[in-house]
Amino acid sequence: MDDQATDPPADPPADASVGPPTDRRSGPPTDRPVAPATDRRHDPETDPRPDPASYPATDPATEAFLAHRDLLFTVAYEMLGSAADAEDVLQEAWLRWAKVDLAQVRDPRAYLVRITTRQALNRLRALKRRKESYLGPWLPEPLLTAPDVAEDVELSENLSLALMFILETLSPTERAVFVLREVFEIDYEDIAAAIGRSPAAVRQLAYRARLHVDARRPRTPASPEEAWAALDSFRSALETGDLQGLLDVLAPEVVFVSDGGGLRLAALRPVVGADKVLRYMAGSLDKAGGVLTGETTTVNGNPGLILRQGDVIDGVLAFRVENARVTGLYYVRNPEKLTRVESETALTSR
Repeated sequence: MDDQATDPPADPPADASVGPPTDRRSGPPTDRPVAPATDRRHDPETDPRPDPASYPATDPATEAFLAHRDLLFTVAYEMLGSAADAEDVLQEAWLRWAKVDLAQVRDPRAYLVRITTRQALNRLRALKRRKESYLGPWLPEPLLTAPDVAEDVELSENLSLALMFILETLSPTERAVFVLREVFEIDYEDIAAAIGRSPAAVRQLAYRARLHVDARRPRTPASPEEAWAALDSFRSALETGDLQGLLDVLAPEVVFVSDGGGLRLAALRPVVGADKVLRYMAGSLDKAGGVLTGETTTVNGNPGLILRQGDVIDGVLAFRVENARVTGLYYVRNPEKLTRVESETALTSR
């Protein structure tokens, strides 16, 4: 099977297409640089990483990395579904980038994406084994995103929890190929170099992954206006305990997926059908004392709710809407996945 293929090759020559291996600056492990952070992410009280201002403004390696950092994070996150793992991948990518002879690099963006892809693919394979022992469904870590992500229709669709949940059914290599090709429009030749396959093999993987995803994602995705209207109706019915109102906004075939990670109560398998979803939610509200309140927000570029019990975040609820009705509910309650919903995370496809 695809996952049994050999690991990606070692980091390529700095020249993205031809040329000799790069000269690399060596140094003891204790001298390894720390990946630079963008200004908006750095808080000296909570972030132990060096302030970007401490890096020389004339250092071209740092400047190139910072220029593409948001893109690299988005690539890693889209492949992994975990912000913490994506940050680790960026650290690994930075360690390799800091040793590269930049005189050999034609296209820093392409080279950085290639390094990041390889590190993310290695981690994705390890993460897949971890997910196999995960209690209940595994949902991506939800991210609070800025309005500009929602304005990029293609990016917001690909970053939605609904689509990323589908990506969990792909093999690691298929997911890497799908993400690079469909989300970031990377050339087949560059993808081939990143994952250690031939361009022909990459085309076949992309075709297979696209068929798999297209068979499972909405054929008629809602407009932003329809999605927000459905969310508002859902929130109003939820906060008032209006079960009929909830039933009215749910499509008959709605699917409810919840992720508690064994740390919070959640359904161990998806709940399918409006009546069953309604009964499950009603039971959950009873156990919560019926005091959940919803705050509308933008999750992964799409309408979402942060649900609270008093002042404590109970979870994040993402929606899939078709024909003005909710066809998918994705509820992340695992507290380890709720660390990125109170401040915005920068995501980009460029």
